[in-house]
Amino acid sequence: MPFKRPLQVLLAKPRGFCAGVVRAVEIVERALAQAGAPVYVRHEIVHNTHVVEGLRAQGAVFVGEVDQIPPGATTIFSAHGVSRTVEAAAAARGLDVIDATCPLVQKVHNQGRRYAQLGYDVVLIGHEGHAEVEGTRGQIPGRLHVIATAAEVADLVVIDESKVAYVSQTTLSVQDTREVIAALTARFPAIVGPDIRNICYATQNRQAAVQAMAPHCDLILVIGSRSSSNSSRLREVGAIAGVESHLIEGPDAIDPAWFDAVDTVGFTAGASAPEQLIQDTIDRLRTFRSVSVRELDGTEEDIVFRLPQRLVEAMAS
Repeated sequence: MPFKRPLQVLLAKPRGFCAGVVRAVEIVERALAQAGAPVYVRHEIVHNTHVVEGLRAQGAVFVGEVDQIPPGATTIFSAHGVSRTVEAAAAARGLDVIDATCPLVQKVHNQGRRYAQLGYDVVLIGHEGHAEVEGTRGQIPGRLHVIATAAEVADLVVIDESKVAYVSQTTLSVQDTREVIAALTARFPAIVGPDIRNICYATQNRQAAVQAMAPHCDLILVIGSRSSSNSSRLREVGAIAGVESHLIEGPDAIDPAWFDAVDTVGFTAGASAPEQLIQDTIDRLRTFRSVSVRELDGTEEDIVFRLPQRLVEAMAS
């Protein structure tokens, strides 16, 4: 057997599933166990192809809109949240809804509604078209402005510059969001908002872990779907640190040529990517390199989000 040049694999900590994703996936699985297949899910429950296909194999049916769901059927709203228009449409069809919206996304909805009720123009920092942004936009009444960059602040038109507030998408780049908030504060000195606390703990922890790992790597691989905002941000964090970084779905996306001059590769995964995909990808590396693996020190995450009460009661009975 030819000699395989050693390759050091560093595992970022934390990585992969966050509490909101664990909760959302468990909601679908328990709904299937309780109600039986099919259970309908509006949009992908989380942005990960592997997770979605696994739930589909168990009997989950993923649809674009609630009008594709039979009246009265068991229906789950994804972790990204939905607008009040979607909630009303589901009620009109008599759908039996279980809401899997991440509690941290719900917190953003509540903050935005509170500001709107006080008469503020609300600025939502986020990416237009993202499922979470569309849901949040539809939860906040009144004057709402969606921006993604600091450059867009100059073009904002508000009713009263002394009554402006902001909230943010939970999966953004922490650094980019700081820059937008700084630009907002410079233009609207009286602005109110939650600093970067809307960026969820999991997003911040994973970005910080990549920043800490980057100086020790020749290459960084981020496991996650391209539709996943937080996974894309992790790749960006690695690239900004000056390390070649790739966002891949899993082992089949590996290009051995990436590793020609690489001795150390760092691994992380987006908040909706299962740990098994990382292990499968490492196994793929072992087909052409001699691999050793070391997990780095990092933040321990012990947050658990409670399941909807109806599922808790069903479990108890």
